[in-house]
Amino acid sequence: MNGLDAALAQRRADGLYRTRRVVAGVPQPTLAVDGGELLAFCSNDYLGLAGDPRVAAALAAAATACGSGSGAAHLVCGHHAEHHALEQELAAFTGRPRALLFSTGYMANLGVLAGLAGRGDALFLDRLDHASLYDGARLSGAELVRYRHGDAADLAARLAASDGRRKLVVTDGVFSMDGDSAPLPELAAACAEHGAWLVVDDAHGLGVVGPEGRGSVARCGLDGDAVPVLVGTLGKAFGTFGAFVAGSEALIETLIQQARTYIYTTALPPALAAATRASLRLARAEGWRRTRLQELVARFRAGAAAHGLELLPSSTPIQGLVLGAPARALAASAELERHGILVTAIRPPTVPPGSARLRITFSATHTAADVDRLVAALAGLAHG
Repeated sequence: MNGLDAALAQRRADGLYRTRRVVAGVPQPTLAVDGGELLAFCSNDYLGLAGDPRVAAALAAAATACGSGSGAAHLVCGHHAEHHALEQELAAFTGRPRALLFSTGYMANLGVLAGLAGRGDALFLDRLDHASLYDGARLSGAELVRYRHGDAADLAARLAASDGRRKLVVTDGVFSMDGDSAPLPELAAACAEHGAWLVVDDAHGLGVVGPEGRGSVARCGLDGDAVPVLVGTLGKAFGTFGAFVAGSEALIETLIQQARTYIYTTALPPALAAATRASLRLARAEGWRRTRLQELVARFRAGAAAHGLELLPSSTPIQGLVLGAPARALAASAELERHGILVTAIRPPTVPPGSARLRITFSATHTAADVDRLVAALAGLAHG
């Protein structure tokens, strides 16, 4: 097609071309990738539940009992008893009156922002918010205002200057590329002062931080009044697939009526909902998984510091090593692979220009020896 080949060639030349790897087998730290074995530090399976046999058994049993698909949208005849039970359990887990399932986190964010805001309203987004939040803001037709990353004072000034009819402040709980956490108490205070609603996408916090893994909002001791809209995904720490929004009765009923990404898509297979109910129970009960993660992150950061590796500030399983140019990140990723380690190079536009990096992530199923092997390989890059 005219122009596409040239654009792809330019993307290759700029070091921004993306390629897929073919993975086989059960998700675990050591993966079968393109026919070989690699120790992976790039998955979002933070608790190691994606390969847990108990979750797989729940999925298989429910598939036998419920079939392989839902057959329709939730509002037609696709809302299964397993969906309903999972929504109730997610509401209880997050301490909210209701929860609503979406097919993906991307669709949840689009549905929330386009369903709650429109022309005449204003959406305030952290500059490092996830791409799906920015796409949802643009889709809504509301005014889009960006505030400095993690800067509640800058947000407050922008809220004060806005004449938006309805104001929504939107932030990641844990930022997906840097691994740092949003200053939620300060953001909530700014929202309360200026009559705004705080929307938190806690995709990378739920299951990982807070009491019983209840996420960033619970860790900060905030309730549904301070954070009226909470978005979570199920394909990261919970190891399955899908997403949800939790909040008040009025919020959930509004989204059922107005969120197009909920109304006009097929519901998740009921078997996936059943599998998620199993993983949610495990995530809450097995606190050792979060303890292990904290230990692994501390070990990694100590080892990196000993070798002079400058990591982004983060206490979460997301650890960033910024290298700058895309070519440097690609070269580092390739060198790690020669040592049998898989860490994907993250480049613009996923991260800002000049901040291409290795995004290193940990799972509760990694071992101390795995971490030491990674540190040694990274030290070789730094001193090679």
